[in-house]
Amino acid sequence: MRVRLLIDDFYTSGNDELFLAFAAHRNIQVRIFNPFFVARNGSQNTRFVASVGEWKRVNHRMHNKLFIADGAMAVIGGRNVANEYFLRSIHNDNFIDVDAFTVGWVVPPLQGLFDRYWNADAVYPIDVVMHTPLTPELLRAKFEDWTGPEITPPPEALPATDILGYGPIAEDLDDGKLGLTWAEAYVFADHPDKPFDGEAGGELQDTSVTYNVFEALRKAESELVLSSPYLVPGKVGMELLRELRSRNVHVVAMTNSLSSTDEPVVHVGYSSYREPMLELGVELYEISGTRVKKNRRLNLFGSSLGRLHAKLAVVDKKTIFVGSMNLDPRSATINTELGAVINSPALAREMLRIIDLDRLQSAYRVRLRSNGGGLEWVSVDDDKESVLDEEPDSSMWQRFKAMLLKPFVPESLL
Repeated sequence: MRVRLLIDDFYTSGNDELFLAFAAHRNIQVRIFNPFFVARNGSQNTRFVASVGEWKRVNHRMHNKLFIADGAMAVIGGRNVANEYFLRSIHNDNFIDVDAFTVGWVVPPLQGLFDRYWNADAVYPIDVVMHTPLTPELLRAKFEDWTGPEITPPPEALPATDILGYGPIAEDLDDGKLGLTWAEAYVFADHPDKPFDGEAGGELQDTSVTYNVFEALRKAESELVLSSPYLVPGKVGMELLRELRSRNVHVVAMTNSLSSTDEPVVHVGYSSYREPMLELGVELYEISGTRVKKNRRLNLFGSSLGRLHAKLAVVDKKTIFVGSMNLDPRSATINTELGAVINSPALAREMLRIIDLDRLQSAYRVRLRSNGGGLEWVSVDDDKESVLDEEPDSSMWQRFKAMLLKPFVPESLL
């Protein structure tokens, strides 16, 4: 068996020996996308300060998420590989996410996209970037210590079914009775050398993930439902929303609130678009950590905050987008992304069930105040409407910090 791991270098700080130990095993290869060559064991801030002369390069990150097994099946979506993305974190807040398990003819193109990144100019073998005096034998022994049951005990069992009532896919695979929905789909990814000038590694911009997604959204005739943890439409996004609303397309958008976001700076950028979106007639919802814990997700999150991380779009109840791209300028111009557009009314219904459960049970609806000027947040529980006139679940310090940051946040980097 051969294992190839391609990882972005952004969050590897302090973990060089762990990755070297993993790569020391037989038939395992690890490569690093766009590495920081200095301050390997420093903090994130230290690494950026040490790379100040290379800011344009090091700010270019691989945001793709892709898992392929045996060239026969693949998982795509927005989930990172960390405890909090699998409801396993007891120290950090956990995330609400969605993936697509795929087989069939889309897998070879996904393999081709992976290989394109694996062999890209921005990718380096791990031993070129990371170094250690330890022998391969010692590294393997340390890996067993670091990942053994004493250090990483088995997690508590999750509920028998997910939010839609489905059991673990592992059980279906073990039983040889994998239930699938067959549909037409196409996949795409940004060029790994995607620069900042609107082109992608010498290719046309219309090969980009943003272009493909926006073209799919533009085909909406009656309804568009969006879920994005970071929602900063920018000029292009607002033009798309205006176009859709001019054709009376009903637009619903869900994102994180100030209290549930893990990127408050991005929320500052988003907050400038709330009133313009509402004035266009967009139906807007913000996830509330408090409401997540009160509803049926309680048995998933416990005392942890549930942060939205799913990147989804449903067009006319028949076409969906799932992938790594957020609706923000960073996804459009800086990060590389990967995604799929799937034509399937059956899957669209399932995605709408997920989004509807979150927006109706775990979110506040944001609306313009009836007397003009400002916003209010509305929730309905047991047929009783509650209205707030300030960011829900947020502290005075969070709101004050957001107000202070607003004039200094460069939208192009969000």
